[in-house]
Amino acid sequence: MRYERIKSLLGDDFSKLQNAKILLLGVGGVGGHCLDCLSRSGVKNITIVDFDTYDETNQNRQIHSELHEGEIKVEALQKHYPHVEIINAKIDEQWVRDFDFDEYDLVLDAIDDIKAKLALAQKCYKKLISSFGSAKRLDPTKVQIGDIWKSYGDKFGSKIRYELRKRGFNKKYRVIFSSEEAIVKDKGSFVGVTATFGLVMCSEAIRKIKETKSV
Repeated sequence: MRYERIKSLLGDDFSKLQNAKILLLGVGGVGGHCLDCLSRSGVKNITIVDFDTYDETNQNRQIHSELHEGEIKVEALQKHYPHVEIINAKIDEQWVRDFDFDEYDLVLDAIDDIKAKLALAQKCYKKLISSFGSAKRLDPTKVQIGDIWKSYGDKFGSKIRYELRKRGFNKKYRVIFSSEEAIVKDKGSFVGVTATFGLVMCSEAIRKIKETKSV
C-alpha cells in the first residue's frame, strides 16, 4: 500500500526504481529533501555521503535538523531512512578522484565545493545530476533543470562552466539551477527554494531511471 500511488504513475517502471543504485553527495538543504523524495518514491538502494553535523542555523531549511542538533548528518538521517548506506566523509577534489563510482546508476551532486563539482563532472558526467546555487533566492518557480551549457542566471553556475571550459571539458550533463538573481550577498536561504532544488533533483533522477532499458 505504501507505494501504491507512485506505482500507478510509473507502472512496470516502478521496479527500476527499486533496483537502481543511487549515490547522493551532500544531505543539506538540497540533498536532504532529495533523499526524502527518493525514499518516499520507492528507491531502496541509496548511499548518502556527508561529513557535517547539524547546528541551529540549519533548522530553517534542512529536513529533520531540529531533531538532531550536534549530530552527524548521515548518522541522524539513517535513523529516519534505515535502508540507506552512509559514508561520513568530506567530499573534496581528492575524494572524488579516489572514489569508485562504477557500481552506481546515478550520482546526485548536492555539494558546494567547486573543485569537487568540477572533478565530478569530469569523472562521471554520464550519470551525474548536479545542483547549482539555491541560496539567496526566494522564488521557487524560477528553479529549472537543463543542459549544463544552457543554464543561466547563476554566478556559481557561470563559474563552473568557465572552469570546465578551461579544462577542455565539453560534455553535457543535467543541472538544476535558478534563473532568479541572488537578492542578498550573505548566506540567506529559504526552504521553499532549497527544497525545490532537492525535489527537482529527485524528479530528474526518477525520469532518468525510468528511461533506462534495465537497471
